Amino acid sequence: CRRKSDAMSRALVSIVGCLCLWGVASAAVALDLGRLHLPPGFKVSLYAEQVPDARQMALGSEGTLFIGTREAGRVYAAIDANHDRVAERIGLIAEYLSMPSGVAFRDGALYVAAVDRVLRFPNIEAHLPMPPTPEQVVGGLPKDTHHGWKFIAFGPDGALYVPVGAPCNICAPKFPYASILRITTYTGEVSAYARGVRNSVAFDWHPRTGEMWFAEHGRDMLGDDAPPDEINHVTRAGQHFGYPYVHGGEILDPEFGAGHTLDEFTP
Repeated sequence: CRRKSDAMSRALVSIVGCLCLWGVASAAVALDLGRLHLPPGFKVSLYAEQVPDARQMALGSEGTLFIGTREAGRVYAAIDANHDRVAERIGLIAEYLSMPSGVAFRDGALYVAAVDRVLRFPNIEAHLPMPPTPEQVVGGLPKDTHHGWKFIAFGPDGALYVPVGAPCNICAPKFPYASILRITTYTGEVSAYARGVRNSVAFDWHPRTGEMWFAEHGRDMLGDDAPPDEINHVTRAGQHFGYPYVHGGEILDPEFGAGHTLDEFTP
């Protein structure tokens, strides 16, 4: 991801003033939303400020917006009590975590993915502003911060899907690196759902077939325009999508592609 230097981006990644625990949200930076160009029928407005380094978001069943961060190490909650589409209160759910960018909500619980573990805050919305002590769903994941932050989501099968990025630009790491994991949250059972995935930062499922589609960041240092990043389609568990041997479905890696062919992998 490339950092932007304009005021719009700084409002998202910088602390402005002092954030109080469960304080009243207040405007701190004037944003020129007119600079955003939207398709006909779309509208953009400011929902919350004072949420530095916001990354992934998840909406609770009672309307609480949970927000993970990457470098800040915090998980926030934003509450719009009067339903006017502007958060009046912002507070901390957790802090001092390692890149807790991934958040997901299911059956009343908030799930948070730090680099090497996944935590669960049960019945979270009934315990604001004093969040419960989290439970560890799974631990022992790699601690590498290079591609270690995680986007997480629940699939239509009720399992939690968690990527483990490659700890490098280009290398041939052992499992569970370069994979998307399927986790049964109440048993902690972990299995490989997709392999050969350098770094996935988002995925979703087709509403009718239930098949996953995921984004993947390609390797660096092969030129400004190559290889392309990818959108991949999982049709069965265990498919291998090429990393580090093949990129973009048709480019053999100059370091790791020798001895491999394109048809070994899912394009």
